Amino acid sequence: MITKRIIPCLDVKNGRVVKGVQFQDLSDVNSPVTLAKEYSAFGADELVFYDITASAEGRDIFTDILVETAKNVFIPMTVGGGIDSLDDFDRVLKCGADKVSVNSGAIRNPDLINQGAKKYGNQCVVLSCDIKRVNGKFTVFSKGGRENTGMDALKWIKEGIERGAGEIVVNSIDTDGVKKGFDIELLKEVVKIAKVPVIASGGAGSIDDFVTLFKEVPEISAGLAASIFHFGTVSIKELKERLNREKIEIRL
Repeated sequence: MITKRIIPCLDVKNGRVVKGVQFQDLSDVNSPVTLAKEYSAFGADELVFYDITASAEGRDIFTDILVETAKNVFIPMTVGGGIDSLDDFDRVLKCGADKVSVNSGAIRNPDLINQGAKKYGNQCVVLSCDIKRVNGKFTVFSKGGRENTGMDALKWIKEGIERGAGEIVVNSIDTDGVKKGFDIELLKEVVKIAKVPVIASGGAGSIDDFVTLFKEVPEISAGLAASIFHFGTVSIKELKERLNREKIEIRL
């Protein structure tokens, strides 16, 4: 059995970590440097750093705060936000990222996935998908969940993998920040078509939600969460100890 990963997510706006509900009503949390240092020390397996308004504002990612964050992290870090070209890949990798997350940029130019995979390897390219139910259909949203693309989410994920994405992050807008559990229905559909690791994001409110995730969708590679870690609702240590007791493979 593959070891499951626990991944805190830093949603960064104007150099600060923020958190909202269903991608709206963002409130200030803390410095990304402070949180990254804590998570790295307290047993997180990886870290995700999203500059969540870079695409919507049409600008580059904040490299200064990214460099400072990377200096304090000794676990793999995935970075996303405003990734539109191979130059952007190069820039964030030089700032300390291990993997690059593409979202809106890949929707505008799907060949960006192919280019990134060819130059840096499939393992470096993470396709992050913001998904919401629209008229009963799983639909892709772009620009931090602000824009309905009309694209079928499952078809897009399949295409992204075929183009070379080595990992998929499934962000459920419907469950984001609601803290009532991961979007199990959506995740079950994604793992049916994904031949690469899938990371579940959106909805974690308790340790039980992670237990449910890994037991009901055993193909899931990792659980990603933000507010329950940021606000101390759940500690990574307690979470991993519980998962271990539940016979879920985890790195302690």
